[in-house]
Amino acid sequence: MSDSDSDVMDEWAEAMAEAGGEEDSEPESAPLEDLESGSDVGGGEDVNLDVILDIPVTISMEIGRTDINIRNLLQLNQGSVVELDRLAGEPLDVLVNGTLIAHGEVVVVNEKFGIRLTDVISPAERVKNLK
Repeated sequence: MSDSDSDVMDEWAEAMAEAGGEEDSEPESAPLEDLESGSDVGGGEDVNLDVILDIPVTISMEIGRTDINIRNLLQLNQGSVVELDRLAGEPLDVLVNGTLIAHGEVVVVNEKFGIRLTDVISPAERVKNLK
């Protein structure tokens, strides 16, 4: 890793450490360390997350949506403005494989965009939203 890559990683680590100090809610599920160690979690079965830790998922941040008909879509060109269903300043949606898991706000570190999670959706609420 080059010095510039190391500097960028240090800046992101600092930003993440700052965000970690601002957390005010605890997750409702068992900590990852407990699951990895195979401690009893719901039902007395040993859970080994090593099996799924390398499965790739797609994480995306959504600033808003809109419905548009094809006629208007074909008329879009450079400089066109598309109105979204969100107000300025509203939190972004954080989606994993299309499922809402959190809300957050945009941060910029070393001229790169990131997202600071402001609200993580509980597993129980995620299950409710699947219906």
